[in-house]
Amino acid sequence: MNQLIDLISQPWHWSISGFMIAMIMFLLLWAGGEFGVSANLRTMCSIGGAGKSADFFNFNWKSQIWNLVFIAGAIAGGFIASQYLASDDPVQVSQSTVQFLESKGIHPPETMAEGAGFVPNEIYNSWTWSSFIFLIVGGLLIGFGTRYGGGCTSGHAISGLSNLQLPSLIAVIGFFIGGLAMAWGILPSLLTLF
Repeated sequence: MNQLIDLISQPWHWSISGFMIAMIMFLLLWAGGEFGVSANLRTMCSIGGAGKSADFFNFNWKSQIWNLVFIAGAIAGGFIASQYLASDDPVQVSQSTVQFLESKGIHPPETMAEGAGFVPNEIYNSWTWSSFIFLIVGGLLIGFGTRYGGGCTSGHAISGLSNLQLPSLIAVIGFFIGGLAMAWGILPSLLTLF
């Protein structure tokens, strides 16, 4: 059993996840479904009765149960991976990235036990007013962008592009442009707030 856990906890080749995503998309296209994570919020609001107040939430939410099961599986899989399959080895980050972050006063975690290995403690484990505002404003912008853009990154980039939808291609190009602008222009200025 320990050998199996050791085998599973090793990094897998990227092609495995790519193949699994392609198979899920093939099954969804075959069944007439669409994939998207942000649609789950609409489904949960509809289950809670929001359709009585807004037409946007007035739809047959039972047709989206499979998507809620998918999200529950993603959460459960993330928990299992982080609690039982995580390695104590530090995450491999390029030296130039480490130097850039340290110039902004942010130190990458040394081990998985220190801040889950991916997220800097200075941003996610220090509850200051600036970090709280940073997370709230970021969440609101993500929510607004998802609604305004008609879907999230996974919905457009995976499902929309698989269906050869031009609006999804435009959205994905916008995601990349926005991500580059944030990473190289806006974020370095915001990091000085911490």
